[in-house]
Amino acid sequence: MSDSKAIERGRLLFAQECRFLRPIVSLEDVPDTELPEVAFIGRSNVGKSSLINALTGRNALARVSNTPGRTREINLFDLGRQLILVDLPGYGFARVAKAQSAAWRRLINGYLKGRPQLARVCLLIDSRHGVKDSDEEMMELLDGAAVSFHTILTKIDKIAAPDIANVLNSAAGATAKHTAGHPEVFVTSSEKGTGLAELRAALAGVALTADSGYKPAPAGRNRA
Repeated sequence: MSDSKAIERGRLLFAQECRFLRPIVSLEDVPDTELPEVAFIGRSNVGKSSLINALTGRNALARVSNTPGRTREINLFDLGRQLILVDLPGYGFARVAKAQSAAWRRLINGYLKGRPQLARVCLLIDSRHGVKDSDEEMMELLDGAAVSFHTILTKIDKIAAPDIANVLNSAAGATAKHTAGHPEVFVTSSEKGTGLAELRAALAGVALTADSGYKPAPAGRNRA
């Protein structure tokens, strides 16, 4: 598929209705669906919800907060009955109680390691801070789970233009060390729209066709 056709496919996919399915607080509550899933994960306050909103062209589909650690559950969104978008809790936020942090980690790790529907992970990195140790740990976890991931640099509009190449090269180098990492690193800005068309195109590549006949399964079932 040519780049122009892929970008158009991505545009059409993300122009479809996107509806919130449900919050998930335990693995037992994850619904048994037939759609491929794309999960968004990263350090707290990296911009996961903002990116989901920007990709889908909605202002408040996913809840956005300036308070790190606000997302406390897995949130599922049905995109045109072709793809499930998954907003995962952020990691690396030290002010959360240890018990709560441990519970989130179990939830995240359990989902990533045991979800057969999971087709791709978008690992978000704040371009102002680069790849941190906790990001490297997540890449290693995804290697072990054999779940392919895209590295997504967020908030690229917040750094000086001459610094973009260095940030991009550093992230690409970190990604290249991991077998689950895709070689292309996406540079994005949810505010300016930078890189969104290309990311939509990449994610459309794992979506089902519009006539898939998907119906969400009853609550409380999980293949994991």
